[in-house]
Amino acid sequence: MKRITILIITLLSLGLLGGCGYNSMQAAEEAVFAAWGDVEASYQRRADMIPNLVEVVKGYAKHEADTLTAVTEARAKVGSLQVSKDLVNNPQALEKFQQAQGQLSGALSRLMVVVERYPDLKANQNFMNLQNQLEGTENRINVSRVGYNKAVQDFNTSIRTFPNSLTNSLLLHLTRKEPFKADEGAKTAPKVKF
Repeated sequence: MKRITILIITLLSLGLLGGCGYNSMQAAEEAVFAAWGDVEASYQRRADMIPNLVEVVKGYAKHEADTLTAVTEARAKVGSLQVSKDLVNNPQALEKFQQAQGQLSGALSRLMVVVERYPDLKANQNFMNLQNQLEGTENRINVSRVGYNKAVQDFNTSIRTFPNSLTNSLLLHLTRKEPFKADEGAKTAPKVKF
């Protein structure tokens, strides 16, 4: 009789543990880290491509050296930041990282204005190919950010809903992750002047 009671208690305990969310919360956190890896990969692709773009443009647009210098400096600033998966657990470091990426995006926008201002740049096939790659990379970055934010939402929801919230508070102590947020002034459309 004692063995049957112990067996029933063991089976009930296993059944309760299966529904406590322990594994699903950890899987959700790993999805956040994987999504962050996608964001990093997109940023790395852009950082690797920018020197080539700048060199091609330099050959054709010596009269806009300050814009090209701003792009190079912004890229260097982004490259100097130490990025790891722990960044998603540190809101201040994530904000600093986003600011550096925002500065790079702004410098790249100014570079595109240079292209519009000097049509002879657009005639160069190499430049057009690099410009298309850059536009594609910016789209990939956006898609990666959206994917990261979705993973963060799923994770944050998983640690805040019952019974996962109980398991988290008793066993895991996982904290909410911060999603990407729009840069200051992003609500205002940029003005392009020629």
